[in-house]
Amino acid sequence: MNLAILLLISAVILLLAYRFYGNFVYKRFGLNDTQKAPSHLLRDGVDYEPSKPIVVLGHHFASIAGAGPIVGPIIAVTFGWIPAVIWILVGGIFFGAVHDLGSMAASLRTDGKSIGVIIRNQIGPRGKQLFVIFSFSTLILVIGVFADIIAKTFIANPGVASASILFIFLAVVFGYFNRWVGNGKITFVLITVIGVILMYYFVYLGTQIPFAMSYNFWILALLGYAFFGFSYPCQLAFTAKRLSQ
Repeated sequence: MNLAILLLISAVILLLAYRFYGNFVYKRFGLNDTQKAPSHLLRDGVDYEPSKPIVVLGHHFASIAGAGPIVGPIIAVTFGWIPAVIWILVGGIFFGAVHDLGSMAASLRTDGKSIGVIIRNQIGPRGKQLFVIFSFSTLILVIGVFADIIAKTFIANPGVASASILFIFLAVVFGYFNRWVGNGKITFVLITVIGVILMYYFVYLGTQIPFAMSYNFWILALLGYAFFGFSYPCQLAFTAKRLSQ
């Protein structure tokens, strides 16, 4: 099948799923747009802080693109393109999207608490402990798989490594302007357009300045990036919370 036709059919299926099945799930969860979210009701500038809808969409769009929707199709495509497409469409619509919406709905109804706190309140401390062990073990597996796949990709195509590094710096700059400089929808749209243009330019620039390193280097670099990418925001949030008390 022609790639353009496949993309068009997939886009139509996803739009229809969003319009009809998404509306069905939305009603089943009993969600109501008129109710204020905990980020507004409990706003403290630390744990509760409203974000722009498009920013929230970006966060959850990136979150659903995890091990299942990425590694799964890569493995499935070894059996042909049809299993990979089915994995993405059927899995994304009936599993991934419902899972994400269900998690958010549960959090909205419990003052924005995390799934661990919800499990503790509904099942008990033992249930939370088992969930934390399961989540930690799963994260180790996911990080290990991603590190291996990405490291091998960077070795096979050093230009991808260069572009990825440039993407990281672009994301930091974008976040800074959006948080501290941006003022209103016009500014957000402007820096988004500039960011998208730079992102595509960095794809080209990466091919011109390939960054070739060994497998062990990339494994250590990726694990270090994952560690600091997780621990630094947690430390900032902890410090801000302590100062606010």
